[in-house]
Amino acid sequence: MGYRWSKKMVRNFGGKDLRPVKSLLDATHFRQFSILRKNPQSQFWEQPDIPVEYSLMDILAPGSSVPEVEVTSPFFFSDTVIQKWKAGVSVSAGVDGSASGEFTQSRESSLEFQKVTVPSQNLERLQNSKLLDPEPSFLKHCRERGDNLYVVTEVIELTNSTTLHDKSSVNTLGKLFGSWNILIKVWHGDTKSMPSSHYILISQVMAYKKKQLVIKGNGVSEYKPGRHLGWGRVALADFKHLQEEVFRKTEALAQLSKDVQGVVFYNILPMLGDRGALQDLMDLSGGQVGHMGPGSIILNKLRQDSRPPWVKPQDSILYLLQTMMVLSDTQLELLALSMEKRILLWQRELVRVILEPNFKYPWSIPFTLPPELLAPLQGEGLAITYGLLEECGLKMELSSPRSTWDLEAKMPLSALYGTLSLLQQLWINSSSRPQGDG
Repeated sequence: MGYRWSKKMVRNFGGKDLRPVKSLLDATHFRQFSILRKNPQSQFWEQPDIPVEYSLMDILAPGSSVPEVEVTSPFFFSDTVIQKWKAGVSVSAGVDGSASGEFTQSRESSLEFQKVTVPSQNLERLQNSKLLDPEPSFLKHCRERGDNLYVVTEVIELTNSTTLHDKSSVNTLGKLFGSWNILIKVWHGDTKSMPSSHYILISQVMAYKKKQLVIKGNGVSEYKPGRHLGWGRVALADFKHLQEEVFRKTEALAQLSKDVQGVVFYNILPMLGDRGALQDLMDLSGGQVGHMGPGSIILNKLRQDSRPPWVKPQDSILYLLQTMMVLSDTQLELLALSMEKRILLWQRELVRVILEPNFKYPWSIPFTLPPELLAPLQGEGLAITYGLLEECGLKMELSSPRSTWDLEAKMPLSALYGTLSLLQQLWINSSSRPQGDG
């Protein structure tokens, strides 16, 4: 809920350079002057910014003064959503069953913010500042990985503590057709009351701006606007190029033994609820093995596997992890359910039939999902799949296979296509059980 709310606030007030914080749990890491890193591996999606637990001032030699910041007057943002569904609708999207009942969901929020900015002229005063000697070890690791570095120059933070409320109530007999997230809760047996709240604290950062940090020699020599993917670059490629990129990584995974693929598949599954564990696995994929639970099992298995010298499994598994990191926390949770239900193949095909005809279009175009791909999903599988699509930015209704293409969905849908493709490859070579056998 927090990320959706942050995105809505950014859409109303922010402009293209303001970025919502993906998780409220990570908000404390996006402070003024925080250093972020990013490893650009694909032209089709943008990796999330990763805090390195250092600020700009931490890497400068003693004596560097902290630039002054400007704080705006507080401003307010309110949002209330009330949704109601009644059972008894006619469903043509492949959902079986019927229901008698009613569902109501309400979300309320009213928050006060302030903007804290480092004026450009103040930031420029740090040009050519000297670094610590010796330099912090993380800078060396960033260079070895080919990371880009950024510094946070503006934050939108709360000026009061508050609670975001999300309350749902269900009165139903049988299967209820409504929003995908509520249906998943209903199918798992929680059918009475589902209140939810998120407590957020004063000074918590909800969104930020950044500039790229360029280090030459032993000094900070240049700041420039944060470089991010943007649609101009994607427009140079088409869906065929995305397919080719994903196919190469899938073929690399296929070079691993079935035993190794099974270990990767089944140990990534419990890590999907822990973004930090996925990040640790990415960071250590080429280094020493730590005590990482399922992640260390994957790394140890890869290093024990005998394979031709030209096969580099870390590259394809790193690619899989990077696609996953583009997805939201909600999508990672839904992905875990998808893996357990063995519906990856049909989900991948649904993403393909959305992306392939619409990839080159910057405007909104209606589309209809093929019934033959929806039919095998049924019930909860369809709710999970619609949730994955909706989290990408598409508006999905379980009572209808129709939606509208949204350009903002292009990047996360491309990452979702890559994730589903590689996970499907791991599954078919790690087990003889047929796809769809839950």
